[in-house]
Amino acid sequence: MQRSRRRWLSVAAAIGLAVGIAVPGAQAQQPIKVGMSMPQTGPLGAGGKAALVALQMWVEDVNAKGGLLGRKVEFIAYDDQTNPALTPAIYTKLLDIDKVDLLIAPYGTVPTAAIMPLVKQRGLLLMGNFSFQVNRTVKHDMWFNNSPWNNAASWFDGFFIAGQKVGAKTIAFLAADQEFAQNLANGAKELAQKAGLKTVYEQNYPPTTVDFSSMIRAIRAAKPDLVFVCSYPNDSVAIVRAVNEIGVGESVKLFGGGMVGLQFTPNMVSLGSLLNGIVNYNSYVPGIKYPGIEEFLQRYAKKAVEAKVDPLGFYLPPYNYAIGQMLEQAVTATKSLDHKVLADYLRKNEMQTVVGPIRYGPDGEWANARVVQAQFRGIVDKDQEQFRQPGKQVVLYPEQYKTGEVLAPFEKVRK
Repeated sequence: MQRSRRRWLSVAAAIGLAVGIAVPGAQAQQPIKVGMSMPQTGPLGAGGKAALVALQMWVEDVNAKGGLLGRKVEFIAYDDQTNPALTPAIYTKLLDIDKVDLLIAPYGTVPTAAIMPLVKQRGLLLMGNFSFQVNRTVKHDMWFNNSPWNNAASWFDGFFIAGQKVGAKTIAFLAADQEFAQNLANGAKELAQKAGLKTVYEQNYPPTTVDFSSMIRAIRAAKPDLVFVCSYPNDSVAIVRAVNEIGVGESVKLFGGGMVGLQFTPNMVSLGSLLNGIVNYNSYVPGIKYPGIEEFLQRYAKKAVEAKVDPLGFYLPPYNYAIGQMLEQAVTATKSLDHKVLADYLRKNEMQTVVGPIRYGPDGEWANARVVQAQFRGIVDKDQEQFRQPGKQVVLYPEQYKTGEVLAPFEKVRK
């Protein structure tokens, strides 16, 4: 313990921002080091800390089985503070000072985009972590994302299909002026155009925005049929509260789409009944059956209480555990840590994970996307346990997991 503490302190001093998590290696052999940065503070910090619990679970599980290639696994994670300016230096340190064997990307598009040139230049395997289209221009052939989407259509086909079912003709867009949200919004606009929807309102807002009342009033005045929102966690909460205070008008049939943060338990509990009627993307909701997912979530819930993180962990944790599972399968099958060998295996084989089978396309994104669009219904205030129940988020899409039809108009369902 003393040795681990000295190492942690030296790392923190060197970076000035790091939090390290390590599992002691075997005495006879050097451990296999897996390194990453993860937001543990800043806007994505809550999600990042929950994801770390899942990754630590995988490290414990794989080490209980004897590690990889007969060597224990050591996991090193630094806090990038949700700041893309910090990630290049962190990953340089992981490679040049910590000498890690394998890399996992930080959670999120913007922090990951900042390190893509580095990993491509060095010819390194990088396991992605819930980012969107960061490889679109870099075109790195050793990139493999863990998120259940690929292009914009995979995110939002379900939203626009539901919109067509309720007869929508017009749409309003509200999006954070930030790369991730803009990429999503641009993709959604293309889908709206293909669907023949007329845009009656469009507003990008600075990421520092806290008051959305004027934008909600403007949306109400525009009288759209659909309101499509691309927002980050803090924005999403503020927008939902503004909608509750002001209302969006009787014309709106569907509201939501791309709101990050409504998947996190603390936000869901805090908003409670204000969520009713919102149609939004998700990665997993109770009732979806994947081999091992329920057992994983039960184990995670116990760890989450100790770590004081998201107690349900539906959004990020299973997919971070899946990163470990995929690395484990690739290393075990190839008996190698060579990045090119591992990348070739990941590219050619279907991985079995707690979020179902994953097969990759040529761009390192899922060949078969599985993004859920679900509508919040019957939510009451101050009840965390309700979100463990199937039916509180009714799956509208994809078809194989569908549990109900969309209800509209939004204001009627909300109330």
